[in-house]
Amino acid sequence: MAEITVLDGIIKDLGQELYQKWYNSLAEEDRTPEASEAMSKNAGETTFWVIQNFMIRFNDAAEALKDKE
Repeated sequence: MAEITVLDGIIKDLGQELYQKWYNSLAEEDRTPEASEAMSKNAGETTFWVIQNFMIRFNDAAEALKDKE
């Protein structure tokens, strides 16, 4: 069994929260299994992308500050 890291857990939790937010904003008639599946996948990918890009920018900013010292 694969071990889940803290970061993996955070990404999973945030992806589920984003999915729920999107799903709740859908009109009742649009809440289909297909829409749910697509939103779930998209929420996971979007969460990963946002966190990944945040970390890259954060690390770049930290390096820039370190260079100024």
